[in-house]
Amino acid sequence: MLKSFDFEFGFCIPNSKNTCEHIYEFPHLSPELVREMVESPYETRSDSFYFVDDQLIMHNKADYSYDG
Repeated sequence: MLKSFDFEFGFCIPNSKNTCEHIYEFPHLSPELVREMVESPYETRSDSFYFVDDQLIMHNKADYSYDG
């Protein structure tokens, strides 16, 4: 795991359109790790979990391919 982030969203009125922006710093990646990520397409992955009142409502998974 490179980094874990926790974000909290305030109440959103049902059927409304809302925006929210979170800006965060990503950890420095060594040249060796960057090379490994580029040489191993789709082996870099992320998981996003969304909870409401401590109940999981959505889980998104993504695989990444970097071309350097």
